[in-house]
Amino acid sequence: MAVDGCGLVCKYILILFNIIFAVVGTAFLGLGLWLRFSEGTRGIFDIDALNSSAFVIGVTVLIILGSIMLIVVAFGDYGACNEKKCALQVFSILVFFLAVAEFIIGGLAYSNRDTVGLRLGEFYTTLYTLYVNSQDPAIGVTLTFIHNSLHCCGMTGVPLVELVKQTCPKPDGIMEHLVMPNCPATIITVFDSRAPLVLGIFVGTGALLIVALICSGVLSSQIRHASSSPQYIILNSSHVTASNNSFPNQDPAVFTSLSVVNVPVAQ
Repeated sequence: MAVDGCGLVCKYILILFNIIFAVVGTAFLGLGLWLRFSEGTRGIFDIDALNSSAFVIGVTVLIILGSIMLIVVAFGDYGACNEKKCALQVFSILVFFLAVAEFIIGGLAYSNRDTVGLRLGEFYTTLYTLYVNSQDPAIGVTLTFIHNSLHCCGMTGVPLVELVKQTCPKPDGIMEHLVMPNCPATIITVFDSRAPLVLGIFVGTGALLIVALICSGVLSSQIRHASSSPQYIILNSSHVTASNNSFPNQDPAVFTSLSVVNVPVAQ
């Protein structure tokens, strides 16, 4: 069956939404699995004392979130592309819970921004220690991204003594050749100052999920309406010729279109 109008627009919006969701979910899941099973990091998960550390919790969240996002994408793409109402209903339920989680997590992160900043600082410290011990190039790329994004350098901020100075950004000015902001303190400060922005990102993501939920509902309604509508066959030809294949020697019967006949009406 085919949908049109708002249903067609919602269908393409859902397809685009799921493509973006699939890319982000694959990135989260891939990064989480790499941090979990990499030679330089998987030993952390075998130490019972570190099971509640920010690093272990962060990696676990990445794996779970990436998996959930890919499951949502599977139902969403199948339902939108094939116009399957049941798959769209499952997609709507999952998206609803994700939207609620976005609003709740955003609110909790904003109200507990000091604690969250400390946890993020611990996460960076773990990455730093892992890179110093293993020299894993993938962790080095992650540190380089963090250093350039926050314009900080390692644990001390002194490029001359930093063991990861090759991942630090270029100094701005003469003083930064001697000392730069250290990353743990910078992370805490930046998160505290940009907590409203973080809250806005979570709320904005939740709003996008609500839009996807509305589009899924509109498309499901259109599919249900199309499946329940009666189908008609309109014959426009003025003559219909019927041939009987069972009697090939007989002449075909020709039916002419009916005309209006004047029938006298009794007075």
